Amino acid sequence: MRKKLLLSIALAGIVSVASACGTPESGSESGSDTSQAPAEESAAPDAAPEIPEADLEGVPDVVAVVNGTEILKADFESVYTTQYRTSATQSQMSGEPVDQDELKTQTIDGMIGTELLVQEAGERGLEASDEAITAALDELVAANQLGSADEFYAALAEQGMDEATVKDQLATQVQVEQLIQEEAGDTAPSEEELTAAYDEAVAQQEEQNAQSGEETEVPPFEEAKPALEEQLKTQKESAAAETLVTSLREEADVTINL
Repeated sequence: MRKKLLLSIALAGIVSVASACGTPESGSESGSDTSQAPAEESAAPDAAPEIPEADLEGVPDVVAVVNGTEILKADFESVYTTQYRTSATQSQMSGEPVDQDELKTQTIDGMIGTELLVQEAGERGLEASDEAITAALDELVAANQLGSADEFYAALAEQGMDEATVKDQLATQVQVEQLIQEEAGDTAPSEEELTAAYDEAVAQQEEQNAQSGEETEVPPFEEAKPALEEQLKTQKESAAAETLVTSLREEADVTINL
């Protein structure tokens, strides 16, 4: 979903809170599979060990300052903890330990990029309409498999985030999305780009089939086309956002205290 990309780029804070909203049944496909596993399998001796707590020792009260705007400890810890849990889960599968120093650097760099985008959206006078905020809220409700906006607000309230704060962040999200779309321009992929992406997907699936011995097929081009269009649009918007952040940071006054 395109919205998820922009959320991850532009509003890591609300993503970290929103990701805590889902119940075990509303997680990823792999999470659903795990929750449905037989009890005796979940209790197997070779079950994955419990994820250790994130190392938050020594995080300063003000982690960074971006053009005079402070990124505070509480906000950093919220985002970092979520990213650490994701990385730690992946490390259990790969066997590679999480480099928490590197992850902290990546986290604060991402948050600085977020702040720069927010500031630029404000500089350009981009505004969020009520309709756009409602649409963003609806997408988050659906993404977290919740029944209504009230359920979404209630779940966020459990994380210490009141409704007014959520609405403010949703408005900021919409502004940043407008900024990225403005930078990206026309992101509609050409037929040639779609065909190339499809051929690449087929080749990747064939390679996976050869490694696994299975025979999974990619859907026909016309069936796969809508997903490919969304994927390519997302890639173009991501590239535009990264280019803009790089440009803004070159001119920004940034201090990192981490």
